[in-house]
Amino acid sequence: MKLRTVKISSVFPASIDEIWTKIQHLETLQFIATPYATFEPLDKNVLTWQEGVTTEYFFKLFGLFSFGKHSIEVIEFNKAKGLIYTNEKNKLVPVWNHTILLQRIEADLTHYTDEVEINAGWKTFCVYCWSVLFYKHRQKKWLKLLNSK
Repeated sequence: MKLRTVKISSVFPASIDEIWTKIQHLETLQFIATPYATFEPLDKNVLTWQEGVTTEYFFKLFGLFSFGKHSIEVIEFNKAKGLIYTNEKNKLVPVWNHTILLQRIEADLTHYTDEVEINAGWKTFCVYCWSVLFYKHRQKKWLKLLNSK
């Protein structure tokens, strides 16, 4: 099965600085992913994302079905470019390359994009379909988080 790409975008009512501050913390990922996915860190000392660092999580689909260990390697974490790029994987999905792009529209408006390359062998199409729903959900949760300020 060939690589599939999911690309979902939204306009967020917040500045890049505000989004960047929130995006750095594991708690934000946990909030925006639930209930589609849960991420419990294997190393409890991991509190923020950092370029060049790989972190591992116990991943559950819908908080119920274990996918085992999920690793996230932060390749690029560049606020000036508004870019985050990670290589992620677990035993069922060996390729999950995630790009987050933040583009300023106005002072308090940001165009936010999640783009994910997925390869899970014969499971790729199913993972792709779930991912479309997951990233739409994540962006709705982002809006809820940003509107609760």
